[in-house]
Order: sequence, then structure tokens, then C-alpha cells
Amino acid sequence: MKRSKLYQARAKLVDRQTYYELEKAVELLKQMPTVKFDETVELAFRLGINPRQADQIVRGAMVLPRGIGKTQRVVVVAAGEAAEAAKAAGADEVGYEELIQKVRDGWLDFDVMIATPAAMKEVRTLGRALGPRGLMPNPKTGTVTDDTGTAVAEAKAGRVEYRNDRAGCVMMPVGKLSFDAEALLENIRYAVATIQRARPSSSKGTYLLSLTLSASMSPGLRIDLKFATKA
Repeated sequence: MKRSKLYQARAKLVDRQTYYELEKAVELLKQMPTVKFDETVELAFRLGINPRQADQIVRGAMVLPRGIGKTQRVVVVAAGEAAEAAKAAGADEVGYEELIQKVRDGWLDFDVMIATPAAMKEVRTLGRALGPRGLMPNPKTGTVTDDTGTAVAEAKAGRVEYRNDRAGCVMMPVGKLSFDAEALLENIRYAVATIQRARPSSSKGTYLLSLTLSASMSPGLRIDLKFATKA
């Protein structure tokens, strides 16, 4: 695969055989040649799970302490007091039948959908539209709840949903490259600790197999797990 000049310049700064301590990896990432947009910083976990086993799925959500540097557009399917609470918390759009129909007609201009349990019977009919985009509300990620006010506040604060893929890997954003090193480190440590706590009880052997840090247009930096697992 042919790489861009920027990627090649950045790759020269990275030793692919080295496992970097976390602080050094963040420092190196921020020293790389810049681009014209604010890149997303991502973590990639490779986990010692069997993703084909339903009881070993790693899935959930977290609110990073320093946010993710992106304003989330949040919509809520609810009625009554739950709808009013969502509006008060700053939801971008709140509705019920009319909102469901709007999505059914093709509108998907939002990042997070929250729904009350009572609304889920209708929301599930939107599976073909929401499912492939990862927008379907789910109790495990806190997006199916009667406490819509709290859910909206968390989503606006930068809640990150995560789920392992077929290879047992989890990828998630942990901020923007414009964040100062302290903010990135705090988010990364929090994310690592959260994934560790999400270990399925049926998972045997080594759980955290590898951890890689990267920006949108950078090569990955392998993290020293002895250091990272102290997070």
C-alpha cells in the first residue's frame, strides 16, 4: 500500500519494535508533523476473549473525564416527563411517533439516539437504518433508559460506546490531538481501567493482549502493557 508523504514522515519517528511507556507515546504523537485538521486520538485494544461466545462480549459505554473534543448531536425518543427531562438536559431533538417516522423516512443527522424502554417497541422497527450505523439504543450502553436527562448529559459530555469486533479487538476515541498531554493521559488511563473492569468472568488467561495508540493519520505506537495496566 502506497503511503502519503505525511504518513512516511511520521513513520520515521516511530520504532515499530518498541513498546512505549504511555507518557512517551503521547509526547511522540504530539511531536509529529501536523495536518490541517484536529485529528482524533484512538486506542486499539486486542483482548484475550472468544468473540464467538456470547458471554465473552465486551460492550458498554464510558464518559471520559476530559471529553472527546466533539459536540454530540443527541436525539431522544420519549414522551411525557422523560421527554421534558431530555429537553431540559439539552437534547437536540425530542419526539415520539413523529421522530420515529422522520428517521424511517431517512433522516439520520445525529450521533446518539436515546429511547425510553416504552418506546423501544417502535424504535426497533428502525433496525435496518440504525443498526449498521451503530445508532440503535441499547440498555448496555445506557441509551435505553427512563432517566433521559442523565443520559443526554452524559452523551453531551462525551460518552464513548465500545464493543469488541469479530477479532476480539476494541477501538475507541480518547480525545483530540489538540488536547494537552495531561488531558490525553487522563482519558487514556480511564479508558484502560474501564476496559479492564469490563473483562467477562468467563474469559480465561491473559485478557489485555496489546494496546496501540494512534492519531487519525499516524502509524500506531505500541504501548508497554506493564505500564498501561497500572491505569
